Amino acid sequence: MILSRLKRLVGTSLDVLRIRFIDLTKPLSSSLPLGTLADLGRSKSELIAENTLLRQQLIMLQRQVKRPVCTKADRILLVLLARVVRAWKQALLIVQPETLLRWHREAFRLYWKHKSKAHSHKPKVAAETIALIREMATKNRLWGAERIRGELLKLGIHVCKGTIQKYIRHVRAPQPKDRSGRPSCATTQGRSVPATSYR
Repeated sequence: MILSRLKRLVGTSLDVLRIRFIDLTKPLSSSLPLGTLADLGRSKSELIAENTLLRQQLIMLQRQVKRPVCTKADRILLVLLARVVRAWKQALLIVQPETLLRWHREAFRLYWKHKSKAHSHKPKVAAETIALIREMATKNRLWGAERIRGELLKLGIHVCKGTIQKYIRHVRAPQPKDRSGRPSCATTQGRSVPATSYR
């Protein structure tokens, strides 16, 4: 009777210890930083075995799922982790290396677009220069953007040709059109037709 009680006590205590051991060694799935901190105390062989186990499960998952859904946070995390891992191309299973490189390029483009927008709030051309460009375009109808740029350079004002074209476009009115909606012949070809007389 005492022996059976002792066996039961030892059995239940071993079950409790086994459950506690499983709870303590189970990877934390709630958050990545806590899971990483818990992994620091584990041995290298245990981490390699777990990595192999997870990789095999991913291979099985890859056979079933055609296209997994990735959130923006997943993309950023994968791009950042790929920078740290030396053999990142071999470690990718769900995502192709080309896809990860495309995500990296998109993030790089968005970063520089955001950075350049922060500086572009102030106008690059002074209001006086814009008024001068418009005045030159209005008073000298035959001057193009290159001629106006040359005149501005004589005054010590540096403006590119594209900027001048942007501002003279608003000043110069379009050619008059006839009833059909096309430019009239008198305005488009009137000056180029030579005067001839037939006898």
